[in-house]
Amino acid sequence: MNVLLLSMPDSFEHMPAVAIRMPNGALSSLAGNVDPHHRVAVADLVLVQDRVRDVVARLVREQEPDVVGLSVMTFQRRTAHRLIELVRALRPGVRIVVGGYDPSLAPDAYADPASGAADFIVRGEGELTFRELCRAVESGGGVERVAGLSFRRGDHVTHNPDRPVTGLESGEIRLPNRDVRVLRGYTMVGRQVDVVETSRGCTFDCSFCSIIEMRGRNFHTFSFDRVLADIRDARAHGARSIFLVDDNITLNVRRFEALCRAIVDAGLNDVDYLVQGMTSAIADHGETLAPLMRRAGFRYVFLGIENVLDEDLRFLRAVAKNRRREGGGNAGNATLQAIEYLHQNRMYVVGGLIVGNPDDTPESIEANLDFARRYVDYPYIQHPTPYPRTPMTKEFRERGLVINERLEEYDGTTAVVRSEHLAAEEIEFLRWRAERWMKLRHLPRELVHNPLFGLRHGAKMLRHTFRGSTLRSLLGLEDERRAFARYRAIRRAERAYV
Repeated sequence: MNVLLLSMPDSFEHMPAVAIRMPNGALSSLAGNVDPHHRVAVADLVLVQDRVRDVVARLVREQEPDVVGLSVMTFQRRTAHRLIELVRALRPGVRIVVGGYDPSLAPDAYADPASGAADFIVRGEGELTFRELCRAVESGGGVERVAGLSFRRGDHVTHNPDRPVTGLESGEIRLPNRDVRVLRGYTMVGRQVDVVETSRGCTFDCSFCSIIEMRGRNFHTFSFDRVLADIRDARAHGARSIFLVDDNITLNVRRFEALCRAIVDAGLNDVDYLVQGMTSAIADHGETLAPLMRRAGFRYVFLGIENVLDEDLRFLRAVAKNRRREGGGNAGNATLQAIEYLHQNRMYVVGGLIVGNPDDTPESIEANLDFARRYVDYPYIQHPTPYPRTPMTKEFRERGLVINERLEEYDGTTAVVRSEHLAAEEIEFLRWRAERWMKLRHLPRELVHNPLFGLRHGAKMLRHTFRGSTLRSLLGLEDERRAFARYRAIRRAERAYV
């Protein structure tokens, strides 16, 4: 059976696509876990944002798929529906499957034929569900016993029971299959990048996060042998940067320290590693953890700061993971200590902050922006976004603060909710005005690290960072809000991928 797996072209706008294009690790994992006699192709459409329709048409023609699978996040839903319509027009009778965060948490959104319905919806972890689905489609058997699957019969949708979360220690989830990728161009500022998973899950319950709704509060780990084999495979396929995409790798700090040693002992510390971590874990254990991370090759740490104000952390349910522990007690916010440990060991901090919470004022937003200016190396500042079934969504709707239902704009950097004190557009303007200059500050360091890439693409990165701005606006000869209006218009146009 021929299987074509597509990730959506819609991307977050924090970095230009010329600088960062990550593979969708879930699709490679699906490909590695179907029965080996199937002919699978994986296409990350983020690599071809300017020619999506042509590339999809070519792939459907060349691959002649019996099954087409789409991995979808909420802000990619509109694009997914359009791709479903395109694929059906190109190949009538093909079976279409959707999976990922959005179909898992809002499966009924993919059941309406008027908006581009899928035949099957994979909810939660996909490897075992998709494997069983492919077997059923191939044999012509029923799918009623495939756990974790929803399926459409005419206008009716049946939701099978959830699939239990997979314990990764058993080895039942096989390694990803990177050989089946049919597009090229993955990059992390000029260095070929790949993704590797060492664990899944998180036991915290942050109000903005979809993970708990996807899989509950749990934490499962792959064996080190499997992780190291995955890293070797990524390197063998050309990766010189590797993003460890775990939901929360720092939940078990001792395991993370042991993983760093294993990477060093295996001689796999010759690539740049990126990881996301909790401030509290790094602050509490950074004296020993940070040097190990640096020896293992870690260069960037996405730090889940979330917010520097206690009242906002309470709304985000992120107080516990941002608190230092000392002598068995609470020693205050962990962020500064975590950043200090990382900087002492020559690692860069990507500062994850969320501004525009329900009670935010201009002063509270500026406090977070000022913190980012002073302490983080690269900003990743987002606005709270009401994704399906998150606790945050419930509160925003109860308080009547959601002002935008256009899901294609639920990309984290478009403010789609207001606060009690500020309009959504004003919140977004404050972030936009400050963040572009923070990004500019880090650009020279990256260009020194990859000078050839800088010579070829530095101007493109600058144009992306300051799109909407003109020389007049940068010199203060034009109202910044006019530049901001142009930026928003550009963002709207950029979202039309299909």
